[in-house]
Amino acid sequence: MTLLDGITSRTIETDRLNVSLLERAGDDPGAAAERTVVLVHGNVSSSLFWQEIMQDLPRDLRVIAIDLRGFGGTDRLPIDATRGVRDFSDDVHAALQALGIPAAHLVGWSMGGGVVMQYALDHPVLSLTLQAPVSPYGFGGTRRDGTPLTADDAGCGGGGANPDFVQRLAAGDESADAPTSPRSVFRSSYVAEGYTSDHEDIWVASMLTTSTAEGNYPGDATASENWPGFAAGTTGVLNTMVPKHFDVSGIVDLDAKPPILWVHGTADAIVSDASFFDLNHLGAVGVIPGWPGEDVAPAQQMVSQTRDVLDAYRAAGGQVTELELEGVGHAPHLERPAEFRRALLEVIGYIGHPADPAPPTEAIIISSSD
Repeated sequence: MTLLDGITSRTIETDRLNVSLLERAGDDPGAAAERTVVLVHGNVSSSLFWQEIMQDLPRDLRVIAIDLRGFGGTDRLPIDATRGVRDFSDDVHAALQALGIPAAHLVGWSMGGGVVMQYALDHPVLSLTLQAPVSPYGFGGTRRDGTPLTADDAGCGGGGANPDFVQRLAAGDESADAPTSPRSVFRSSYVAEGYTSDHEDIWVASMLTTSTAEGNYPGDATASENWPGFAAGTTGVLNTMVPKHFDVSGIVDLDAKPPILWVHGTADAIVSDASFFDLNHLGAVGVIPGWPGEDVAPAQQMVSQTRDVLDAYRAAGGQVTELELEGVGHAPHLERPAEFRRALLEVIGYIGHPADPAPPTEAIIISSSD
């Protein structure tokens, strides 16, 4: 019931864990690397979210969507957050090795953007598409230049998850009865106001595959003398992206720089310079009491940080294309699929291919430079 037409699912064995993935019926398993696209989902989601774009991409591409550990049908092994997102990126590499894919075009959404950037630091890639990616300096707790606000990453990591949301995930709540239900969170945070889909039940089912077992989502926390009273732990999903464990700004120094496409919406509630998932921003606007002020606990400027790192990447010789979509939320591939598809095909070098159809008629905002 959760698979769209032409999409198939299977689980493969790797030397690390069993990995679940989606493919398209009829794709050539022997396709060349330059015709292989690998899609990596974000936090509290799974490969199911990629199905519409998988259907729409040209048929002579090989398209694969991978479930990260603890999501979808992949093994629910604990996550060592002290390695940043390397447990995830190493799992993706193991899956591609098992499939006989030495390199590919990688697409990462949100946390998945951090995963594919880490992958590029460790392994060859042909291109990177970053959709609403986590900042290269992690999620929360840094100044614009990536400097941590506190040594213990106060206010970051597993302690920042809403307990009622976690409980509803664990219970498989499909309702929209509360603001903290997965369906309500999808509507308010994953997409911009006005987005509707006949497949919303699938997107919610994808969120509900998130493992809330120990070592998975959200992760542990420690007590802190710093506001708001807790700090990052060492296990679980949210702790993989705290500043002391995660920093992929080193992509600027890669010798071989793959072309990068950065896609983001101006109405993103999760990844922005004023994120409603950043406790410092919530303190600044009065949602969380006791905020110690801008000098001590400024909101993380997530989009600005990404732009700064990609500007440095460009200055160091890399190619960067930015697609900023007005009024779009955290899921451009769902909200504006034609623009997303066109930009993705451009970065992988497919535009102009004889099999490529005419460009979409929708307006597209792209700035590109080498």
